[in-house]
Amino acid sequence: MSERDEVVVALDVGGTGMKCALVRPDGSTVHTERHATGAQRGPEAVAGTILDVAVGLAGKARADGRTPVACGIVVPGVVDEARGVAVWSANVGFRDVPLRELAGTRLGLPAALGHDVRAGGLAEARLGAGREADQVLFVAIGTGIAAAHVVGGSAATGAHGAAGEIGHILVRPGGPRCGCGRTGCLEAVSSASAIGRRYAELSGAPTTAAEVADRAAAGDPLAVEVWREAVEALADGLATGQALYDVSTVVLGGGLAQAGPRLFGPLRTALRERLTFHREPRLVAADLGDEAGCLGAALLALDTLAKESR
Repeated sequence: MSERDEVVVALDVGGTGMKCALVRPDGSTVHTERHATGAQRGPEAVAGTILDVAVGLAGKARADGRTPVACGIVVPGVVDEARGVAVWSANVGFRDVPLRELAGTRLGLPAALGHDVRAGGLAEARLGAGREADQVLFVAIGTGIAAAHVVGGSAATGAHGAAGEIGHILVRPGGPRCGCGRTGCLEAVSSASAIGRRYAELSGAPTTAAEVADRAAAGDPLAVEVWREAVEALADGLATGQALYDVSTVVLGGGLAQAGPRLFGPLRTALRERLTFHREPRLVAADLGDEAGCLGAALLALDTLAKESR
């Protein structure tokens, strides 16, 4: 059996949908699927769907003459990767769900469980925009903001599975209330949802962060101010991240990164202004798009397989 016949079953589970794939050991994808998560059905039903989809993917691989060798699953929230347990997830409803054990038993394959953003960061660091750097900070900016610190190809998990919550750095004391319950978190000011919400509050017109970016580029004074506030708060958060991690490359992903030069130009300037003795990191856009989580799930599974074969 050649390595090209081997594939990993990979699932990136979100609150709304699952991105699923069969991935070769070299990181190339041979098959993709998307499924609804159906979080409103409850955590047991979601776990059942995850396992059913994984079994279906393994069956698809075999039907195509390939051999599934491992399974990787990534989920949002707090994940205990060492125990393979989804500890807590607001979006999916998980509370101490032993997904790694469940998947391994159901598929009869080595399995790995990880955090979606850490997995995305792992993929960007090894296969994407950070692949030439040994120290990478991946920051995903969408509905929320989370990060992954990847050193030598491994993402730090933290003592309790909650490393990388850069969105909950306090940047604006007394500022907007965050979903975590505190006021002034980075996520409450600079996430895509926060930008759209802030503009809507001031203008009375529902809008999105992408529309705010477009209006700011067109010279809309209100959009210019909302965008500036978000970029400056994001620069504060990244400056704190650089003080903590001293990385060579910061990779920005998620929906907000699609603003391109409208984000990266002013953000580079603002970040540079905030750094004193710390070296300025290379600031780049993510390469892998919404495939990053799935590819990261595959990498986690391959790492597990390598450990078990030693």
